[in-house]
Amino acid sequence: MSPGDGSAARPTAVVFAYHDVGVRCLETLLARGFDVPLVVTHEDDPGEGGWFASVAAHARRYGIETVTPEREALPALEERLGEIRPDFLFSFYYRHMIPPGVLETASRGALNMHGSLLPRYRGRAPVNWAVLAGESETGASLHYMTSRPDAGDLVGRQAVPILPNDTAGEVMAKVTVAAEQLLWRLAPQLAAGTAPSDVLELAAGNYCGRRRPEDGRIDWRRGAWEIHNLVRAVAPPYPGAFTDVDGGRLFLLGSHFRGEAARLSRPALYAEDGRMYVDCADSRRLEVLKCAINDQPVTADSLAALAGGEVLLFGE
Repeated sequence: MSPGDGSAARPTAVVFAYHDVGVRCLETLLARGFDVPLVVTHEDDPGEGGWFASVAAHARRYGIETVTPEREALPALEERLGEIRPDFLFSFYYRHMIPPGVLETASRGALNMHGSLLPRYRGRAPVNWAVLAGESETGASLHYMTSRPDAGDLVGRQAVPILPNDTAGEVMAKVTVAAEQLLWRLAPQLAAGTAPSDVLELAAGNYCGRRRPEDGRIDWRRGAWEIHNLVRAVAPPYPGAFTDVDGGRLFLLGSHFRGEAARLSRPALYAEDGRMYVDCADSRRLEVLKCAINDQPVTADSLAALAGGEVLLFGE
């Protein structure tokens, strides 16, 4: 199939989507010849800073009917979906669980694109959790949806590396590409009815909950690698890793791990040769690439004024 070939055999798909993954996967379905008469998304939130693309704006560019219902209004879509009678329903980073009655309106199946290598990191914020755990790999998985989150049969996976100093934002960009590649590969098989479908062994994976800003609090009893993983897991555009100090809340917004020996005997932030470092409880240190207190940047030159001396100590 080619885009816009007008073939009556084109499969019909209703798409629930948000975020960059939603935009790229919608584009992929259209490029693979799927007919998408309806996109369901969320109202764009100015509070999120616009750091990812708008599915609503993208769908309207194609003239696709676009709706943004609240969670409790989702069952009301069943009537509209009954009129469309879609072959498939897809969820691409849509933020709500889709009710079973809605899933059942797709005659050939409802599928979700999840940002991990299922069955690992089912649930919320899978990329952030994988970075926090120090994983060296994650990816995207396409699976059938059921009433349980991220539990339906697996269609396929696409892996990407997590390098030691990648932030969650950088890994999310890789996962977006992996999702596009995976859907590009599998869409023709779904259309032809030849796509694989394998039972997910849930016991071999794990389930993760929602992350909140308070989860970014640094525990100075942890070693350098663990603290580095926290910093990069919640680095901007996420809320950031933080510790409370005299005068406010200090955010560590970027770090670099090389396994270097610490200079001091307890956790502390200090400047050395024009760079900033934080020593950790395991006698290793991190280079601090970016930090701020009360939204004001802290540099190697300004650290002494903040600390009241050369070193800012942490912990008891």
